[in-house]
Amino acid sequence: MHVVSARSRRRTTPRWTRILCLLLFVVGLTAPAAVAAEGTQGAVRPLADGRTADGQPAGVSHGAPGRAGAGKAHGSWRIDLAAPKADGSNIARRQGGITVEDGTRRTASAPAHSHAVYTSPGTDLGGPLTAFTVQTSAHVPVGTQVLTEVRGGDRPDAWTQWRATDRAGAVRLPRAVTLLQVRLTLLGVPGGQAPTVSAVTVRAAAEQPAPQQAPENGKAAAASGPTFRLFATREGLVGHTTANGHVIKPRDHFVALPSRRMLASNGGNEYQVRLCYKGRCETAPVWDVGPWNTKDDYWNPSSQREMWRDLPQGTPESQAAYLNGYNGGLDEFGRRVANPAGIDVADGTFWDGLGMSDNDWVDVTFMPDGGGGGDTTVTAWAEANVRSCASTTCNAVSKVYPNQSYPAHCWVVGQKVTAEGVTNDKWVRLPLNAGGVGYVSGIYLKGDETGGVRTPCT
Repeated sequence: MHVVSARSRRRTTPRWTRILCLLLFVVGLTAPAAVAAEGTQGAVRPLADGRTADGQPAGVSHGAPGRAGAGKAHGSWRIDLAAPKADGSNIARRQGGITVEDGTRRTASAPAHSHAVYTSPGTDLGGPLTAFTVQTSAHVPVGTQVLTEVRGGDRPDAWTQWRATDRAGAVRLPRAVTLLQVRLTLLGVPGGQAPTVSAVTVRAAAEQPAPQQAPENGKAAAASGPTFRLFATREGLVGHTTANGHVIKPRDHFVALPSRRMLASNGGNEYQVRLCYKGRCETAPVWDVGPWNTKDDYWNPSSQREMWRDLPQGTPESQAAYLNGYNGGLDEFGRRVANPAGIDVADGTFWDGLGMSDNDWVDVTFMPDGGGGGDTTVTAWAEANVRSCASTTCNAVSKVYPNQSYPAHCWVVGQKVTAEGVTNDKWVRLPLNAGGVGYVSGIYLKGDETGGVRTPCT
């Protein structure tokens, strides 16, 4: 028998054969992973260390804007603090994480601190969840603070109100959600030290309640929006920064509420209120926190309020303190309450939208979920007249203002209007406070020719 040594066999095997075998071996190793990824339609599986199967931090957007990697219904994932789709105001990204960029920027709600806000992109949970634990790893020098809040929704334009985590990082939302966002507010010492957040890890709670059943009309039960009569004060403070990072402009249009739960993003309309005063109304976004308190979500049922749960729904703590001596007449910071204000109104909304000349009582309808409780809304890109019919020859009965959103009924075909080289004959019907309706040309609304209103008037 002729025996060939191992060395002889290696010499007699052609070199191209060995290369081919090596390639086949590599393909055999990688093929199952490729099939698995295709089978989950691009879903990214979180690993035990919080990183995904493709080597990226969990929470990085891999699909439509505002939605991050799916499949989070079981396990934990990390928020990508460097995500390009994140919303940041006065945020600086350093090697060790995120911190305050401009240490001199303050807000009216926290004048003793420098201020920065980071909001993560929406994370697709891969299934309905309600309870979470959020671990925020941060260096927090004495005198500084990091606030961690979360909110959830079923789609990017229908969020729950924000909820702060407790000391253990736990948080429970009022209903089951399939999308989740994390908001970090960094408060530093003006001109001095600031906190630095290095990592944020979210874990779904081990036990989840059954998803709540939606009402028969398909809208969230809390979305109808209660109306309360509130004392409104003018905010002013042009040039100052609001709690969401907006720099206040002359004749600006927004409001402030004394809780962060309905604080919208900078320039966003996720949370709005409808204010009416002596026959004039305006829908305005919530861009600041105040007056007086910062944890007084009085528009929620008493059992859900963050503080002052012994007060009836719709009664601000400042109103009870000023009128009835509640809490010794003091706010949450121990200050003597000097007026019953439950809402601050920016100058443009105060003067131009409502026609107010002094602080007074107004009717306020709350739109806490999705900017209007599921009703159709339109957003204007320019100031325009609302007319009594679908023509510029009809009387002006109201106005819409840039970046403000309004409830809408339907659309009609009317007079052609041209603006910036575009012509549009669609007019959108809006409800008026005094009953009746008005019409605004779709040329002044964001989106398509009807501002996103799909229903023609009958």
